[in-house]
Amino acid sequence: MNEELPLSEAADGAVESEQQLLKEIRVSGELLDELPKDLYIPPEALKVVLEAFEGPLDLLLYLIRRQNLDVLNIPIAEVTRQYMSYVEMMQAINLELAAEYLVMAALLAEIKSRMLLPRHDEAEDEDDPRAELIRRLQEYEQFKRAAEALNELPRLERDINLVEVAAPSRGLRPQPEVQLQALLSAFSDVLHRAELFNSHHVQRESLSIRERMSSVLAQLDAVRGEAHPFIEFERLLVLDEGRAGVVISLMAVLELIKETLIGVVQNEPYGPIYICPPSEEALALGERI
Repeated sequence: MNEELPLSEAADGAVESEQQLLKEIRVSGELLDELPKDLYIPPEALKVVLEAFEGPLDLLLYLIRRQNLDVLNIPIAEVTRQYMSYVEMMQAINLELAAEYLVMAALLAEIKSRMLLPRHDEAEDEDDPRAELIRRLQEYEQFKRAAEALNELPRLERDINLVEVAAPSRGLRPQPEVQLQALLSAFSDVLHRAELFNSHHVQRESLSIRERMSSVLAQLDAVRGEAHPFIEFERLLVLDEGRAGVVISLMAVLELIKETLIGVVQNEPYGPIYICPPSEEALALGERI
């Protein structure tokens, strides 16, 4: 058996709520016992929401789903009875029903009467009087579910609030009052401090091949009277001169050999190189390169 709605209890609760509300309404400082009979509120001034329903299709769908009924096989008599009970309850507590609720009540009454009429065998193929109502209920349920799904999405200014922070304004700094003499004094101090940071660059003296040739000849003259008038090539090198000194010494020796001012002796391959005067006696002591 289908469960009926507790309409009488809901009606009593609504009447008590209205009486409680009247106790809190004051006009010119006096409590209002009852609402004026000629009170008129324009329809566009408010939106009437009956319980949790926003229209007759919403109410019908609630009645069907609440009792787990098949929307394709609606027990039209039971649903019509419950729907009319709800409408009568709303009228009993002096709530103005929207016109569409009354239109739906008339449609349900028409469908109920057509369902009660006897059918002949040849009329079996006629359309079900409930077909149009079922189609509208199915469409409404689809749109309602879509609206609920959209309502679950984050909404701006409901779930998401934009925060805007303005950058602080930057006021113009007042220019200081400076005398010309103060500017000249500051500029002089800057120039003085710049001199303190000047770095001294040490430049290496350029090496001369001619000077190195003279140095080699002077060293040979110093050992010319000895029994072995030889100077090892490594003695011509100066450690502080680096690679440039090695190159200059080698080129000076080659120039002296070219001018036949010295001789070079090497006793074995990869052995020490000796420099000697260009005399036959000195060259006879070793192999000339």
